[in-house]
This record gives sequence, C-alpha cells and structure tokens, in this order.
Amino acid sequence: MKAVTPEKSRLLYKFSARETLFHLGFWIVYLLFPFLKSVGRGKASYDFYSEFNDLFFGILVFYISLLFVFPSKNKFRNIFILFILFCILGYINLKTHNWLLQGNHEESFFSYYAIGYISTYTIISLFAYTLYSIKESYKKQILLEDINNQKKQAELSALKSQINPHFLFNTLNTIYSSALKNDEKTAELILKLSDNFRYVLQEGQKEYVSLKKEIRHLKDYISLQKERLSDKINVDFQINADNYQQDISPLLLISFVENAFKYASILRGSIIIIKISLENGEFTFICENTFNKKKEIDAGWKESGIGITNTKRRLEHLYPNNHQLDISKENNIFKVILNIKL
Repeated sequence: MKAVTPEKSRLLYKFSARETLFHLGFWIVYLLFPFLKSVGRGKASYDFYSEFNDLFFGILVFYISLLFVFPSKNKFRNIFILFILFCILGYINLKTHNWLLQGNHEESFFSYYAIGYISTYTIISLFAYTLYSIKESYKKQILLEDINNQKKQAELSALKSQINPHFLFNTLNTIYSSALKNDEKTAELILKLSDNFRYVLQEGQKEYVSLKKEIRHLKDYISLQKERLSDKINVDFQINADNYQQDISPLLLISFVENAFKYASILRGSIIIIKISLENGEFTFICENTFNKKKEIDAGWKESGIGITNTKRRLEHLYPNNHQLDISKENNIFKVILNIKL
C-alpha cells in the first residue's frame, strides 16, 4: 500500500471533516450558476422552477453514481449503467419539465436534448467520481495509519518485554546468600525484586506512567544492585522535578542504568552518577559511569536486558522530533544525556 504523506493526510482529513459543507456549496453553485450567466439578459433568461427541476435530477445522478455505481468493481458495467441512467433520468427530466412548466419540447429526445442532458450528467458524474476517489483515499489513509499504529504498538510491546535474566539470577543469588545468613534484609530484597518485575510486567505494558512510578522502579533496581555490589560501586542518584505526576513512557531509562551497572560492576570503586530533572515539561536524564576498555564483562549480561539500541528505537517511535539523545565515551567515562519534551 502506498504511503500517505503528512501533507496529504492533513488535507484529506480537513476535506472529510467538511464534506457536508462541500455538498451544500456544490448544489448551491449548481442551482445559481444559470442565474449568474443570465444576468443582463432579461428576466426570461432564468426560470427558478426549471433550474430547480434540473437540480433534483442532477442530485439523483450524483448520489446514485456516488453510492451505488462507482463502488462496483466492474468498470465496463459501470459505464453502461451510467449511460442508461443518463438516458432514463434525462427523459423523465424532460417530461417533468413540460408537465410542470407547461412546456412543449416535442423534438426527439435523442437529438438536441440528449446531447444536453447526457453532457450535463457526465460532468456531474465526474464530480461524483472525484468525491468518491477522495473518500476512498481517506479510507485507505485511515487503514494505513491503523496498521502502522498496530505495528508500532506490537514492536514497542516486544521491546519493553525483554527482561534481564542475568539481573534476575544474580539478584536471586544475593537473596539466597542473605537468607542463609538470616539477614533481616532478605524480606526487603524479595519485596523489591517482586515490585521490580511487577512494574515490568504490568506498568511496563502501559503507554504512559507517572514519573513518580518510573523513578521508584529505578530506585528499586539500584537498591538491589547496590546490595549485590556494595563493595564495588558508589551510586549518586539526584532528582529534581516540579511535577512527579507528569506522564512518561515506562522503561525508557532502565536500559541506561542497566548499562552503567554492567560496566561499572567489573571495577572496584566505580562511580555511577544518575541525575533526573523535570522543569516545565522539559525532562533531562543524565547517567554516567566509569569503565575500563581492557576489561570484558560477562557475555550473558552483555547481551541481556532491553538494551540501548532498543531504547533508541522506542524513543524514535514515542517522541519523534521531541527528544535528543547524546552518548559519549571519553576518559574512561561513559555518559548518557537524554532530553525529552513531555
């Protein structure tokens, strides 16, 4: 199916929204056009009742063509049906004209009047076909947009549903070790892990969540990682927001935090700095961590999780032209700066 450009899409939508006005305006012009032509030619040049009679049959031709003839897929049959329709309605129009206005057009219908009526009805049918084509284009546009939206939603759901198994296994090991020591933190760790995956599986499937919920999810994740890596990593988490109820797409930030822990976890004394700010709808997320190019992280963890690449794709779908993502690696510092107009 051919793609619809944004400009064409907007024009079709505006036309569809004003279709009734188009119909009304078209028939007013059709009725008054002979009057405009007759200006300056004397009163006898324009007869309102005669033109109103022609208007009635013109409307019949227009809407029979629009609603019944053109929707049919058989083009040759359509042409034949239109010709028969022109002849029948033209003949009835002529007889009605004589009856209403006491006229006496005795000439053969298939001569002068045939040419006049058939040519007029052909022009009317062309207008009907133009309108039919516009309406069909609008229907195809709506269908295409619906298909694209469904495709985007399916892709976004697939991107969001990728849970980090490496994080789960390591956290369970931490909880297991804590349980063996009868540590009081065991219950708290289990609750945080439960909340973490509840968020991914439930809130994560929604289109938007509050910034407060997204931050709470990050805090739970960081808390679990700090418990597991307390002797290796220092985390500085700063938040400054003027509206914690601001809507944001869920699971947008976790991939950057996951990435920071992946690379920082292999260096003792690593520092992770996370900053979140929201002011007047301008959202900023900064995440930076130390890393060592010479040290390789576990392959299973490296490939797990939602991933920065997937997050980039989600940002392009969710906030096109409304976000800026900068990622840099300098002096053993990996830094992410994400700005979004919410």
